[in-house]
Amino acid sequence: MLYILHQRNHPDLVYRGGQQPIIHLQADLLTTVKWAQANSVRWAFSTANAGTRYTSFYSSLDRLDEVNWAAVAATDFKRLEIKDGKQAEFLMHNWFPWKLVEKIGVLDQNINDEVSKILATVDHVPVVRVERGWYY
Repeated sequence: MLYILHQRNHPDLVYRGGQQPIIHLQADLLTTVKWAQANSVRWAFSTANAGTRYTSFYSSLDRLDEVNWAAVAATDFKRLEIKDGKQAEFLMHNWFPWKLVEKIGVLDQNINDEVSKILATVDHVPVVRVERGWYY
């Protein structure tokens, strides 16, 4: 999806602003699952894009080996199995608590400054870092 936003030309999307304003929220998997279980919040992970008909879903950390980790780490997504595997997702039902966000990755210093300014008004302030490698 980020690539589609980066291209700014998908016929089904009205948005044409590119990837610059997109931020990535990072949380620790084990901490998140522990919180979800303690608060009776359903969670799952998928092996591909959660919106596809062929993806598999799991709600046990014992099944993490079902994720194609080589695809998740890949930087070239031309092959279908890499493209699909790269889109593995972690999902929580209804909402995700802000306090679990540990880091915010941004494309450049301008967005870093903007996000840092917004965070100056809140109690929980995750680390904000330029993570150029998370973008196209």
